Amino acid sequence: MATLSTSQIEDFIDQGFIKIENAFPEELAEECRTILWNATQCEPNDPRTWTRPVIRIEEMAGEPFKNAANTYILYNAFNELVGRDNWLRRETLGTFPIRFPNKEPANDTGWHVDASFAGDEVDNYFDWRININSKGRALLMLFLFSDVCESDAPTVIKVASHLDVARILKPEGEHGLSFMELVHRLDSLPRREEVWATGKAGTVYLCHPFIVHAAQDHHGQTPKFMAQPPLFLKKDFNIHRPDRQLCAVEKAIVRGITIPE
Repeated sequence: MATLSTSQIEDFIDQGFIKIENAFPEELAEECRTILWNATQCEPNDPRTWTRPVIRIEEMAGEPFKNAANTYILYNAFNELVGRDNWLRRETLGTFPIRFPNKEPANDTGWHVDASFAGDEVDNYFDWRININSKGRALLMLFLFSDVCESDAPTVIKVASHLDVARILKPEGEHGLSFMELVHRLDSLPRREEVWATGKAGTVYLCHPFIVHAAQDHHGQTPKFMAQPPLFLKKDFNIHRPDRQLCAVEKAIVRGITIPE
């Protein structure tokens, strides 16, 4: 049974993301939030303990997190966007950037594209790379573990920016660009509509790996709980195949490098 309609898949190719509501149960999101609150060492009902604008919690491998990442709805969506069974089950959910209302601005709010593979010399994440075939990464995923409205620091997505990034990456071949090399080129991209990744707890945004996005400072009242893991590939994408053999992610890359600027 398909999760995504033909129009949703086409929207993903054109716009670079889709929003899936009720991708996992709200009750499961609440269970995960309780664990994350404990990890922050902050008190949910005492804003005086929310002393930092963002607290990053690393890999969570407990059953509630595994269950949130591995629902039937998401499995079907992965198959439809990435290619049937060409992705790896998530056993953790990566990093949780938990954002709090705070007068101090966060230091991680710049526009960027997530890198996906290590180059020959890697001192830190900024040295990681991304190439035209999105080596190593199938999707960027945004898992909302709390209700997120416009004042709650939603991730900002530049609509259709994945098409622009594909054009930047094409001449760089398999070697691609480092995270920072690509960041320095984003200012030259055409102006794009910006949307905010809002929604109820249990919502998941599935984003093209080339999508340009950014964090925001929190101007609301309730801390924002989100995970932003990649979906990993079993076999790397190959855009140099007949169109009928391409998955939605590959079709978007091809569209980006073939449409007029």
